[in-house]
Amino acid sequence: MERVERTLRRLALSDERYLRSALADPGVSGELDPKTQALIRLGALLSVGASTASLRWTVELAAAAGASDDEMVGVLLAIAPAVGHARVVGVAPHLGLALGYDFELDERS
Repeated sequence: MERVERTLRRLALSDERYLRSALADPGVSGELDPKTQALIRLGALLSVGASTASLRWTVELAAAAGASDDEMVGVLLAIAPAVGHARVVGVAPHLGLALGYDFELDERS
């Protein structure tokens, strides 16, 4: 059985011991570099409407891994078709604050 199939099977079977072990392994994300991992994590948090504090922590990790503000906003735009307009509008101010921007919501640019 291939590694990918084995991993998916163990996750699907809710193998908690395997999941804990995999998450503790720095190579858990396979071929993904730290910057890509951080951007994916940011996308996941944005998609569920995470708090500004959670976003700020992830933004700091992404920036430390070399991600730019443009790339992080690009993540929000990339998930827009999947999460919908309302979610993007709802989380954009939180991402802005996490990135260190403070803007008026009634200001249209």
